[in-house]
Amino acid sequence: MKLASDHLRAAARHPLVEDLGDLETISISHDSYNLLKFHGSYQQDDREKRKKGAEKAWQFMLRLKVPGGEVPGPLFKVLDDLCMDYGQQDLRMTTRQAFQMHGISKANLKHVIRTIMEAGSTTIGGCGDINRNVMLPPAPIDDPKRPWYKEARRVGAICAELFVPQTEAFSEIWCDGEKLASVQYWKRHMLDDVPSVAAFDQAAEQACDDRVQGWMRSVDGNGINLDHPVEPIYGDTYLPRKFKIGVTVEGDNSIDVYINDIGIIVLEDGSGYNVAVGGGLGRTHGKETTFARAAHEMCFVPEEQLVLVLKAIVAAQRDHGNREVRANARLKYLVHTLGEANFKSLVESYLGFELADPKPSKPWRYSDWMGWHDAGDGSLFVGINVDQGRIRDFATPQTAGAKPQLRTFLREAVDLYGVDIILSPTQSMILQNVKPGDKAAIDALMAKHDVLPIEAVDPLQRLSMACPALPLCGLAVTEAERYMPKMIERVRNVLDHVGLHDDEIMMRMTGCPNGCARPYMAELAFVGDGKASYQLYVGGSPVLTRVGFEYKERCKVKTMEHSLEPLFAMWRDQRVDEAEAFGDFAQRVGQPALAAFAADYACTSEINADLAKSINTGK
Repeated sequence: MKLASDHLRAAARHPLVEDLGDLETISISHDSYNLLKFHGSYQQDDREKRKKGAEKAWQFMLRLKVPGGEVPGPLFKVLDDLCMDYGQQDLRMTTRQAFQMHGISKANLKHVIRTIMEAGSTTIGGCGDINRNVMLPPAPIDDPKRPWYKEARRVGAICAELFVPQTEAFSEIWCDGEKLASVQYWKRHMLDDVPSVAAFDQAAEQACDDRVQGWMRSVDGNGINLDHPVEPIYGDTYLPRKFKIGVTVEGDNSIDVYINDIGIIVLEDGSGYNVAVGGGLGRTHGKETTFARAAHEMCFVPEEQLVLVLKAIVAAQRDHGNREVRANARLKYLVHTLGEANFKSLVESYLGFELADPKPSKPWRYSDWMGWHDAGDGSLFVGINVDQGRIRDFATPQTAGAKPQLRTFLREAVDLYGVDIILSPTQSMILQNVKPGDKAAIDALMAKHDVLPIEAVDPLQRLSMACPALPLCGLAVTEAERYMPKMIERVRNVLDHVGLHDDEIMMRMTGCPNGCARPYMAELAFVGDGKASYQLYVGGSPVLTRVGFEYKERCKVKTMEHSLEPLFAMWRDQRVDEAEAFGDFAQRVGQPALAAFAADYACTSEINADLAKSINTGK
């Protein structure tokens, strides 16, 4: 399909433009569906709106490219207007620091995408077998004493642009071939003399584009670039599967750096970067040839070699990744099959020189950057927890009794105080560019709209993530986002029951095994494996450095308390000390010991029937 698409313009048997122009039907063909992913959109069926004997309730999801989660205030207002007028009246933050917009009809798709592009953003790179949204630490630190955060943003912008498809298909299909006057704001991080989005104009963007084109089309190395008139890196068939890059600062693992195909770690001494390869979390139930894998640090790279090394890694995946079995097409399987040393040698064969071993670096810590912080440039920023990443105005009381009107709060914060937004890797957000004199007013605005300060948020909720799952994801077998608040409440009840009142656990939930909410890195994960059951994974690191293991499958929702209580009781009684985190404890003792303890344990937790029965109600 990719080969026959004329560089993403037309599907193999059904031209995409014709499918989109046929407004007598609400769906598109299978070939166009696969091709449309490269344009940042998925066709979805709302399972809860199906009517017997009628066509499925088709609609479209759009996923934006938002490198590092950076969303200027004016862009947020455009997106908010679009989702209110053409979507389902909410925005969804992804676990890769991007926005998704759900509920768009085929008739409105072109208008919405063009409007997004006119506002300086794009959907290119949101989906498809190309480089996806680049992740960065969400902290907008611009401090001369901590220049490594600014360097991470510079490297992130390079990665975001270096692997952009060069085809004109996007402007031809969505903008009728027009050159839009907008500029893509994140590119400014490549330049030293552009302090703000407002100061970034078309001339500055052109300077960035020229620099990237020079890097992209350079023929240095051995076979890294293809002799191709359109796509010098991707070629006619692009990559075997999606490709993910994350950039962070040594010691700051706010981005889950080891889940990426390439993880770039900026070293504080300014010497360069450690580069990790081969991370990825997607797997399939019952198929042992698929598995989650944490990346390993492959090499140290000085600044002058970074672009060439990144291109060489992508070229290795392009040329040697599995193009016959899609389930095994990610880079992690190539690294696993060859072995770490042989993969490094493969990359070196493209480069023509040997790579240095990784340098020692700081121990990792996990920070979500919630609460108030000094940005180092005279401004402040504040991290705000968002329940499972959904921006909306709630109509009903939440667990804590509040009615957070998050959407209205953000609109007023942008309009009244000129703040910009950064989406965090854990589906929360940061308001940046806050004037110190406006801090009290922002706090008051939060209180006015029942947006809780981070000190009032249960740590279980703060550390949790869930994928959207039902009713729109075609892969989901059970709930995730909609049920996670109930599961948090149930877990808190069990912890309280066994006397662990002040302890916290990093929990994640997905409706299927594909791993969109990064469950396998968490201390405790619920991975959907039935209509109302989950696999339990434990043993991930609280600082996100390893993959956990399957403890038990087919854990029924209705009796989940009895699956969890033995784990928490054993942790309480057998941990080394009170500082030993649940994930570290589970990893130390292992699955057989956990299972043996549970087999002899008599549960006394009371099952909350109201919370248990709500799993598939959609409420």
